[in-house]
Amino acid sequence: MKHVYFFTGFPGFISNQLIREMKKQDPSFSKLVAVVLPTEWKKAEQERQKILHELHLEENQFILVEGDITKPELNMNKKESGFTKEEITHLFHLAAIYDLAVPKNIAYLVNVKGTRNVNDYVLTLPNIKRYTYFSTAYVAGRREGKLYEHELVRPEQFKNYYEETKYEAEVLVRGIMDRIPVTVIRPGIVKGNTRTGETIKFDGPYFILNFLDRIRFMPIIPNITKSTCVINLVPVDFIIKATAYLTSSSKGVGKTYHLTDPKPYTVTEIYQMFLQGYNGKKPKGYLPFRITKAALSIRPLRKFLGVEVESLDYFTWKGEFDCTQAQADLAESGIKCPDFREGVRPMVEYYRANKNKSRSPNWTPTFIFVNISMHNRTFFVLL
Repeated sequence: MKHVYFFTGFPGFISNQLIREMKKQDPSFSKLVAVVLPTEWKKAEQERQKILHELHLEENQFILVEGDITKPELNMNKKESGFTKEEITHLFHLAAIYDLAVPKNIAYLVNVKGTRNVNDYVLTLPNIKRYTYFSTAYVAGRREGKLYEHELVRPEQFKNYYEETKYEAEVLVRGIMDRIPVTVIRPGIVKGNTRTGETIKFDGPYFILNFLDRIRFMPIIPNITKSTCVINLVPVDFIIKATAYLTSSSKGVGKTYHLTDPKPYTVTEIYQMFLQGYNGKKPKGYLPFRITKAALSIRPLRKFLGVEVESLDYFTWKGEFDCTQAQADLAESGIKCPDFREGVRPMVEYYRANKNKSRSPNWTPTFIFVNISMHNRTFFVLL
């Protein structure tokens, strides 16, 4: 039977890379269908043309359909779809709001209601062979200690609405595991390609590079944390290859995988790697973390530094992701998460070459003088 792949989340970076990988890996590949928001249509069509050219596909082998996952039946125009439900064999649900500062109502609409609608849709597909849902390892919220792949335990508290709504969405997906073949992918914090550094958005770990870029003129740059907490960063190339393998293997049916680094570095180690790689310096001295967090509560300063204060919650979180199941099921493939250190130089070089493209054309460096008082002590920060 020929395979027809249906994607949400296109033209996002992970979805467009995964589409390429599935075509390369699956000899039974026949057609791709991607549901696209009207606001993303132009960008999606440009990416579609690139994929058609790279993979030597015919026009009718990659179909874009205007739609919206927050609406019933994904709000697709059936008359102009160019495919039938009977054709679809694999559905990948990647569409979500990936933003730590997202308001609750928007996060719930897209991540929870959207996933409920995708679930309802996939249940109407008579020949579905695999439904792959992209969750996040951080559905654990503020739970700490060892966190296992088979667990889905509601924590007492989440760090943000992104985590909370992704948890709620995964509950919904788990609820249909007994009805269709499902694989749940829980990535760590995704960074750019190990070899090239390529990414499309400078968020997550790139906030550290934003910070180091803005203060690069300072003769001395301090450590901003002494944290021994680890932060789990994984390259997109590992996520793509591991997902393609696990969702094509019978081993993956009914399983949840932590696609995380089994040997993650501490926040302090990563900060020092970036500082050495980007600024060519070693940190001197120490700025108390509470001062860093207080400074980032000041909006103009936060905007100047290119850092979201919500990201700091991950610097002090003491969770550890167990990825034993993923490692075991990937063993025969030889697919392993690369050591983070291997990708630092490409990551830094890509950021350096592309950082200005993500800024407003009118952006200019600004000097900000901040007076922060804490515990009867006054700190002056000049940026």
